Amino acid sequence: MKPAIAVVDVNGIYKVHTEFYASPLARKTIILVNGSMATTASFAQTVKTLQPQFNVVLFDLPYAGRSRQHNDYDHLISKDDEANILLELIEHFKANFLMSFSWGSVAALLALAKRPARIEQAVISSFSPVLNEPMLDYMNRGLTFLEAADRENIGELVNSTIGKFLPSLFKRYNYRHVSSLHEHEYRQMHAHIKQVMRMESNCQMPYLARIDIPLLFINGENDEYTTAQDARLFGEYLPDCRFATIENAGHFLDMEHKSACEQTRDAIFGFLQSTRPVERLHYPQMDVQHAAMAV
Repeated sequence: MKPAIAVVDVNGIYKVHTEFYASPLARKTIILVNGSMATTASFAQTVKTLQPQFNVVLFDLPYAGRSRQHNDYDHLISKDDEANILLELIEHFKANFLMSFSWGSVAALLALAKRPARIEQAVISSFSPVLNEPMLDYMNRGLTFLEAADRENIGELVNSTIGKFLPSLFKRYNYRHVSSLHEHEYRQMHAHIKQVMRMESNCQMPYLARIDIPLLFINGENDEYTTAQDARLFGEYLPDCRFATIENAGHFLDMEHKSACEQTRDAIFGFLQSTRPVERLHYPQMDVQHAAMAV
């Protein structure tokens, strides 16, 4: 089924390309949050998995994909800005669930820390609260290549690190996509890496501990960049965490092979269809940007 496509105005500042995949039998809606340098196209497999049970919302951030043509580039967008955009889209589409991938999880968790009233549960995939040695090496090399807009090395870096378990066809697509981005997108990614590094060094977890809904963290058994073991550290701060490890999978989980796709599907459905929404406590709202700067 083809999606309903719309460009959503966010606070009169950003124009966001969105895709709404309706399912005739669905009673709930899930919004998906891209990883860095990704677009709605990267969720093609995930949409096929989710759509029979849920309405699915995809979107491109203002600087990326099909949103880029609708926005100017007079300033860089922070992860805090992304969180606020996500909060607006949650309201616009009346989303009940959220699922994020990789560094899209930074904005997703910042948004969830503001306790959006509609979101009942969230799935956080291929993410951990730790920048371990392999991830720091990947990020530091990425900073060098992004600053120079070195397209060839950016594409090769992604495929030789976090993307090393992808099938060859997906690697070719990944390389073509990552090595052909607009220079403004490389500047955005450079700024995001710097911000993520600052967040980790300043310990963002006390703020994220405000999240009060059930969360499922999904990581690949062979992912050395966001490991399943490191993801379990979220359990020390967040009140209701579940964890799933996808066997014989790396960073890209359901894109890597059929078994990983089936395991990921079972983990998501088992979580979203079995957990009751929590009764929220009421706390004063805190501005995302202020909180991110304060920790």
